[in-house]
Amino acid sequence: MNNSKKTLIFILAILMAAVLTACGSNNSGETNSAQDDAETETKVSDEELTIAQINWAENIAVTNMWKVILEDKGYDVTLNLLDMGVTMEALATSELDASLEIWLPVQDANYLDTYEDTVNFSESTWFDNAKVGLVVPTYLEEVNSVEDLNEHIELFEGQIIGFDSGAGTMEVTEQLIEDYNLEFELLPSSEPAMITAIGEAIKNEEPIVSPLWSPHSVFSNYDLKFLEDPQNTFGGVEKIHHATRLGFEEDHPEVSEWFKNWKMNDEEIGQLISYVDNAEDPLDGAKKWIEENQDLVDEWVK
Repeated sequence: MNNSKKTLIFILAILMAAVLTACGSNNSGETNSAQDDAETETKVSDEELTIAQINWAENIAVTNMWKVILEDKGYDVTLNLLDMGVTMEALATSELDASLEIWLPVQDANYLDTYEDTVNFSESTWFDNAKVGLVVPTYLEEVNSVEDLNEHIELFEGQIIGFDSGAGTMEVTEQLIEDYNLEFELLPSSEPAMITAIGEAIKNEEPIVSPLWSPHSVFSNYDLKFLEDPQNTFGGVEKIHHATRLGFEEDHPEVSEWFKNWKMNDEEIGQLISYVDNAEDPLDGAKKWIEENQDLVDEWVK
């Protein structure tokens, strides 16, 4: 074989090796790209959170607040609007990650009893000065205690105007009717409907009695008073906890720690509720509050 043929064969061999190397490199690149895509998809999936939202003023406020905080940290947060009973069942079946409002020791004690083995109820609290009871407008000077209601049954037409039928406070109110032998009927509706009814009654200086709780923006809008509860059916000071599905702490240890760090006082939650209530979009109200309270938020998510 002459030298020119040898040279040609050598050049062809080099070209073939280069082509094979390029193909191998391309296949490897595709494999790595597919692996990267899979890892990215897994990461995104790990960062998805579903939080229950209940149509109560303070719940709308804090769920939107946490949606803003968590999405700023890279999480994809979905808020599912549910009532309390459905929320607890969804946590028990892991269809939800978290519920941010559990009132103890009295209001939601029934849910604690029912789901204590299938839902993680936090020991930590984010609000420690909550109050629940029946309220009336302050201009009803003759009605100051639950014990006064039967004497003025005609004034109220024998009705207590309530809200969501699945709420723990509604069940406690039913117990209160029994404890005090009240000849009243508890009418369920929704929180917005109840607040509207209170507003209309006060506008016309008419009597109305309803179960309510503090913190709530309604107390900044209307002059209301809690009725004394000598038998303490509603309990004393309530504390607000959060609850998560089983396994949440292991799956999201960082978020779990942030929820445990979360603390608010009367002024902070009152301002947040006000901002969210008055915003066209609740998220905008939550963002405004966070901007003004960034140091506090940083303490929670440190």
